[in-house]
Amino acid sequence: MADNKDYMTRELENGSVNINEDVIVTIATAAIHDIEGVVNLKNDRKGVRVSFGEDSVDLECGLTVLYGHSVVEIAKNVQNAVSSAVESMTGLKVGCVDVNVVGISMGKN
Repeated sequence: MADNKDYMTRELENGSVNINEDVIVTIATAAIHDIEGVVNLKNDRKGVRVSFGEDSVDLECGLTVLYGHSVVEIAKNVQNAVSSAVESMTGLKVGCVDVNVVGISMGKN
């Protein structure tokens, strides 16, 4: 299904749709910013990396969380939000969303 590593191709009745990985990064980033307790994303490629499988897309997110919030709960919320947003907006199946908490912020969100 994947034509090259920058796009995921979906075959439709009247043709095909190519979805660039930057589109998926933008969708995931927007979903992550809606999660309470997330301060920011890792600077590397907006904090989200995308890899395409044969029939699914995998994401890896690096983020900083606000001190006092449950890291595990935030990670679960990020996984759910990213999967839901990417699947609903693109129709692509999300294989996994790996969350890397790379820091804790002592400041206010």
